[in-house]
Amino acid sequence: MSRQAEGTGAADLPVGSWPPLHDLARWVGTWLFKPVYRLRWHGAQQVPAQGPVVLVANHSAFVDGPLLFGMFGRRTVFLVKQEMFRGPAGWALPRIGQLAVRRGEPDRAPLLAAQRVLRGGGLVAVFPEGTRGVGDAAAAQNGAAWLARSTSALVVPVVCRGTRRPAGSGRRFRPRVDILMGEPFAVSEERGRAGLAVATEQIRSALAGLVRELDVLRGEIGDRADPDAREAR
Repeated sequence: MSRQAEGTGAADLPVGSWPPLHDLARWVGTWLFKPVYRLRWHGAQQVPAQGPVVLVANHSAFVDGPLLFGMFGRRTVFLVKQEMFRGPAGWALPRIGQLAVRRGEPDRAPLLAAQRVLRGGGLVAVFPEGTRGVGDAAAAQNGAAWLARSTSALVVPVVCRGTRRPAGSGRRFRPRVDILMGEPFAVSEERGRAGLAVATEQIRSALAGLVRELDVLRGEIGDRADPDAREAR
């Protein structure tokens, strides 16, 4: 039996979250976007069903996070920008286990909370490309590398294309959205800042390579059926 986090009843969610509410929100997320997008998964089996995982994802549109939230078949804790924790979302997000991050400011509290989740066998998602500037993106990649190294978690890159409406285009009817999962990998175990820099570069390179791979894939398959793609169910 896994160790339970104090106050949550679940080791794979942060302290203060409500596991039943998280599970309900994730269930809603499994079907919420199907009427809006034609979803196609590539490599969906890459996310381990259990054990600590740091998921790093590109982030081109607001909907990417909510879209991915219900798609992994397991509880997922996202590091979310502090600005999203306003109004009703400010009540709901912490209770479904999401962690607020202040961009551009040193703040170890969410990283330490995410570390506890990983040590409980959970999955934590980071959006390095969802930041405003190069410095913020580098800090997010650095944080993802630190989390993976400090918990021996596997890193899984994931990229999403199709949610962002091209500039100047009109309203789209059920655009095709492709989600590509990369192979899990362990980051460098080299100690010190040099080791952290190596691990950070591993993550940056894996995510950038996967973005290029999906862009090529989308251009090659067009609207044709892809035998390696799985329609979201």
